Amino acid sequence: MARLKINPLDDRVVVEQAAAEEVTAGGIVLPGNAQEKPTRGTIVATGPGKMLDSGNRAKLCVSVGDEVFYGKYAGTEVEISGTKYTVLRESDILAVIEK
Repeated sequence: MARLKINPLDDRVVVEQAAAEEVTAGGIVLPGNAQEKPTRGTIVATGPGKMLDSGNRAKLCVSVGDEVFYGKYAGTEVEISGTKYTVLRESDILAVIEK
């Protein structure tokens, strides 16, 4: 994978979105406009951490390569070189998926 040319600030992370589900559990094929926005992805870049009142930076609990779930309406979607990413705050991440 080529290095991503985006550097998130503070406690923000960049998540590469997982592919949207194209078939329901019952086997029904969903057209593109009926597919739900992905809420799962892999972290590809992280910021340095939130600046605290003390002048120090808080360490992030997630790191590059972590697979995560995030809120449905969280963050901002961006597309770079045909790949969809979501830029969101660390607090918008709901869970890290253990491998």
